[in-house]
Amino acid sequence: VQLQASGGGLVQAGGSLRLSCAASRRTFSNYAMGWFRQAAGKERMFVGAISWSGSTTTYTDSVKGRFTISRDNAKNTVYLQMNSLKPDDTAVYYCAAGPALGRLPGEYYYWGQGTQVTVSS
Repeated sequence: VQLQASGGGLVQAGGSLRLSCAASRRTFSNYAMGWFRQAAGKERMFVGAISWSGSTTTYTDSVKGRFTISRDNAKNTVYLQMNSLKPDDTAVYYCAAGPALGRLPGEYYYWGQGTQVTVSS
């Protein structure tokens, strides 16, 4: 499965962005999808994930209530809606596909190339 993340950019604090992650194969619907982020000089961190059906989502505490993950299996695409953005959200955001809802990078098999999100204060 090849993943292509897009939608990053520069936004002011309090603003919103929606990231997309498009998958290359119909088997996309077989996978849970995760979003991770990596700030400069830091390790890659879990943001949230969604089950293969879309019925279950999980988030890291720092984004709960601000970020929402959804997916459209007919379009082989997963989304990360980010609202009330803060400067601390600045990072490269990665999407990933794996067999189950996991919070560790090693639990995912396939990765997108990353998209930069910069939140100015």
